[in-house]
Amino acid sequence: MYYTLAFVSGILVALMVACNGGLSSQVGTYSATVIIHIIGLSLIGLWILLRRENPFAKRMPWLYYSGGAIGVIITAFQIVAYDRISVSAILALGLLGQSVASIIADRFGLINGTKQQIRPNKFLGLFLVAAGIAVMITEFDALSVFFSFAAGAGLVIARTLNAQLADNTSIHTSTFFNFLVGLSVSVPLMILLGQNEPLMTQLYLPAQVPIYLGGVLGVATVLLFNTITTKISAFNMTLFIFIGQIFSGILLDTFLSGTFMIRNLLGGLLVTIGLIVNLLIDSYQNNKATCGTEE
Repeated sequence: MYYTLAFVSGILVALMVACNGGLSSQVGTYSATVIIHIIGLSLIGLWILLRRENPFAKRMPWLYYSGGAIGVIITAFQIVAYDRISVSAILALGLLGQSVASIIADRFGLINGTKQQIRPNKFLGLFLVAAGIAVMITEFDALSVFFSFAAGAGLVIARTLNAQLADNTSIHTSTFFNFLVGLSVSVPLMILLGQNEPLMTQLYLPAQVPIYLGGVLGVATVLLFNTITTKISAFNMTLFIFIGQIFSGILLDTFLSGTFMIRNLLGGLLVTIGLIVNLLIDSYQNNKATCGTEE
C-alpha cells in the first residue's frame, strides 16, 4: 500500500509543479509562494478545526518544525526553473537530488532514521539516472539545473522532518505546521524581494482557477509524505515517487507544448531503469544478509 501511495504522491508533485509555475508566471515567484501557502494553510487549518484537533497541544524540538521553511525554498527553486527547462527535466533533476540525499539519509540515519550501508554498486543506478537526465535536457541552464537538483535534495530533508513531527503528533498537525512555518517565511521574503512583482505593484490576481490548485495539491502531498516516509526506505520511496512524477511530467509537457518529445520518454525510461537497478541491488543484498543470518 505504501508504495502505491508513493506513486500517487509523485503524480501530485508533477501537477503541483505545473500549477505553481503557472501561478508564478502571472504574479511572480515570491507572491506565488505566499499564495500557495495561504491556500494550503487554510485548507489544512479548516480540516483540523473540523476534527477539533489542537495542533499546539504538544511541543517538539524546533528542528522538527523546520520542514515548512525548507519547503519554501523548494517551491521557489522549482518555480524559477519552470520557465527555463521542461517539467520532466525539473522532476528528473529533482529525482537525482533526492537519490543522492536519500542514500546519505539511509547511510547516516538522518533525523532518527535507520542506518543502512552504502554499497558501491548502487552508483551504477545513479549513473543511469544521470544519463537519463542528460538525454532529457535540451537546453542546459546551469541555474535551473542546480535549483532543480537542490529542490530534490531539500525534499528528502523536509519530508523526513515532517514525518518525524507527524510520528510524534499527527499527520494533520505536521502538515499544519509545514504550511504555517512556510507562510511565516514566505511573507517576509515577498515583502523584501517581491516588491516589483505584479501582485505587489498592481494588486493583480489572475482569474484562472487551476493555477491556484498548487496549495491544495501541496497539502495532499505533504499528508502522503507524512504517512509513508517512515514506513519504507528513503531510496525506495524516491523510486516510486519518481515513476509517478516522470511520466506525469511527460504528459504535462506534451499538453503544455503541444508536441511529444521522444527524448523525454527515453530519458525517463533510463532514469527509471537506473532506480530499478538500485532497488534490485538492495533487495539482493538484503536477502543475502538474511540468508547468512539464518545459517
